[in-house]
Amino acid sequence: MILFPNCKINIGLRILSKRADGYHELETLMYPVRGLCDALEIIPGETEGVSFSASGLPVDAPLEKNLCIRAYEALRRRYPLGGVKIHLHKKVPMGAGLGGGSADAAYVIRGLSELFGLGLSLSEMEAVAAEIGSDTAFFVSGSPALATGRGEVLRPVEFSLRGYRLVIVKPSFGVSTAQAYARVKPAPTDVSLWHLLAQPVSAWKDSVFNDFEPSVFAQFPHLKHLKECLYEAGATYAAMSGSGSAIFGLFPGNETIPLPNLSDEFVYQEDAD
Repeated sequence: MILFPNCKINIGLRILSKRADGYHELETLMYPVRGLCDALEIIPGETEGVSFSASGLPVDAPLEKNLCIRAYEALRRRYPLGGVKIHLHKKVPMGAGLGGGSADAAYVIRGLSELFGLGLSLSEMEAVAAEIGSDTAFFVSGSPALATGRGEVLRPVEFSLRGYRLVIVKPSFGVSTAQAYARVKPAPTDVSLWHLLAQPVSAWKDSVFNDFEPSVFAQFPHLKHLKECLYEAGATYAAMSGSGSAIFGLFPGNETIPLPNLSDEFVYQEDAD
């Protein structure tokens, strides 16, 4: 079977506190980006276990940290699985805050459930996915969701960006998630993110923030420049996704946005809906 794991953006990302278990308590809206996808092939293997190959953008994680393999192993600890071959064609940039690796892992879980006739429910697959990474469970259903906890507690919401053009810009470098969390300053708040997102998109610039931006922008000033470029190009709202390094902008209408000053970066556009 061939699957197409899509990525996501974070609209607002609030780091509320540091938890006793070492993780951070956060609040964010995860929103699917339907058109920017990897391609994942899963077929039965001739031997036990999993073999993995990749093409496209380099997948530089060692095998023991490869999220596709970890997803297979996490599922095999709970359910009987035969051997498989997994091939990943990588198109979603890594180190971008777009969740591409997490999406690949979630789609492996979905694919294995179908391939081996496990018939797992969404909640069962989400439970396995939550073992892999904080945002992996989101990609099991892939619908807009408010995420809390460390990102694995999901509340599906009715939310749409219909009428806006989504532009994602990623520079040649990535941002280490671990380093971003090490530098971020938690900031408790009494105002819910969902309350702020109920405002018109035009009001988000002054109220909906990604708490990683101050420390990440201080380390990588070019990211602040990219955000400013999107506003200069006419974005109604722009922000960093996740812990970076991708910056996204929302533009009214569905016309392609010319970005002549960003020719050296990875640029992706789609109509958000």
